[in-house]
Amino acid sequence: MRRHHIAAIPGDGIGQEVIPAGLEVLTALAERQGFALDVETFPWGSDYYRQTGRMMPEDGLDTLKPFHAIFFGAVGDAHLPDDLTLWGLRLKICQGFDQYANIRPTRVLPGLTSPLREVSPGDIDWVIVRENSEGEYAGHGGRAHRGHPEEIATETAIFTRAGVTRIMRTAFAIAAKRPRKLLTVVTKSNAQKHGMVFWDEIAAEVAAEFPTVTWEKELVDAMAARMVRRPQSIDTVVATNLHADILSDLAGAVAGSLGVAPTANLDPSRRFPSMFEPIHGSAFDIAGKGVANPVATFWTAAMMLEHLGEAVAAAALITAVEQVCAAGILTADVGGSANTAAVTAAVVAAIKGANAA
Repeated sequence: MRRHHIAAIPGDGIGQEVIPAGLEVLTALAERQGFALDVETFPWGSDYYRQTGRMMPEDGLDTLKPFHAIFFGAVGDAHLPDDLTLWGLRLKICQGFDQYANIRPTRVLPGLTSPLREVSPGDIDWVIVRENSEGEYAGHGGRAHRGHPEEIATETAIFTRAGVTRIMRTAFAIAAKRPRKLLTVVTKSNAQKHGMVFWDEIAAEVAAEFPTVTWEKELVDAMAARMVRRPQSIDTVVATNLHADILSDLAGAVAGSLGVAPTANLDPSRRFPSMFEPIHGSAFDIAGKGVANPVATFWTAAMMLEHLGEAVAAAALITAVEQVCAAGILTADVGGSANTAAVTAAVVAAIKGANAA
């Protein structure tokens, strides 16, 4: 039997609700698809910080390294600084394991309604590739003259040839496998004449390696407008850490809700485990109410399965999610009245029904 070792980190807020839901669905799927999941859950996050003064143990990366994948919930707490929680857990794992490719697919699932007029399921089918290791979130900068009128804060974006080249190759390779073979390179090279022009130049270099892919350039502000006004014109997108972070949240909203948007943080070299997380964050305003949308987590779980070589199981999970959404079993964020448990139960039932037939 194929066996996969998974580290589960529910983290904060609704992560503690949707990760158990995802594991319940994965367990049902494994039973029907003939593989096994060995899951170990780690209680790291803001509650752990309040107990220990750290978001994760000092040797946390060594603990995670033997696992095949990491199933991550969310990080963020209303009573702790966001930079403390993010850098102490999620970014520590992403950067420590060189998970440089953040992959965020976007579709309007059956039964969901986009806030955009005249957009139906099938009209939007995007993949946003986000550089995940450097750029605007490199953490390079500082503060000086604190509290004085001349106080200075710097945040320096770091772009390396190695970093930009590898994310471009990843994006072009993804575009090459998709039917439209179209890649949009998003920058702000009209105003940022060093780093963003660097991105444009490397995109042109890498494009020569992928002659079947049509590529184009778009400024980030124009891209935001295009996502709203001409969503059918978009296929695969690559952008910097900051730009893709913003655009992918917009993409989730355009698809109906951030509650349906998945994410994979990949180390394509597979030297380290990759990490899979729903896009929505901790959403502590609804935490503990049992109303969080688990669909993003289920889709994220499907991405994890595909990464683990379980493509058939991944497809079966997506089919089950689509069936449940189409049947109108939806949480409030996408216009329904079901709670987290009801959506989870329905997906489990769809998985069991499909495999029992």
